[in-house]
Amino acid sequence: MKRMGMVAAACAAAIGIAAGSALAGGGTKLTASVSDPLDISLTAGGKKLTSLKAGAYTIVVQDRASDHNFHLKGPGVDKKTSVGGKGTTTWKVTLRKGTYTYVCDPHASVMKGSFTVK
Repeated sequence: MKRMGMVAAACAAAIGIAAGSALAGGGTKLTASVSDPLDISLTAGGKKLTSLKAGAYTIVVQDRASDHNFHLKGPGVDKKTSVGGKGTTTWKVTLRKGTYTYVCDPHASVMKGSFTVK
């Protein structure tokens, strides 16, 4: 019985440490995705992003296609994944007041989005 209590306490501590470190120094988590056929998105909590408060954010970029990239531009930010590469990348950014855009550079006329920071 005592042993199970110690195991439960250790698991709870590990979960707390993992949850606390997931966003340590990076603020709220956003998820960016680019994939085939022509899909690009930026979400917060599973909902399309339209506006945010200024501050620190962690953006997890899931680049699932070798013919696309995810390029985020706005006040003080210009980050992108490579065309030809695939994988998951994490960016820590500070978003300032203004308009931000995200595009797939090779398909910018159809793969694009934007949001405002207040």
